[in-house]
Amino acid sequence: MGTTLNERIVTVLPDGRMDTKNAAIYAGLAEKTMAMMRSKGEGPNYVKMGRIFYFKNKIDAWIDARAVQTS
Repeated sequence: MGTTLNERIVTVLPDGRMDTKNAAIYAGLAEKTMAMMRSKGEGPNYVKMGRIFYFKNKIDAWIDARAVQTS
């Protein structure tokens, strides 16, 4: 029995920024989840420059920090 993967396209600006929609796709979360985490001071670091942007390297670091060590 095979596994089907859904491919999603993520737009990353040349400087590594992503808007909330693309950051959510990249992180595997819903946009609403990203917004809720932001309001609670949780989730990956972001910048507000008129709009909210996340940097790809910050999302990667945030995901890496949550890796579970197995024995």
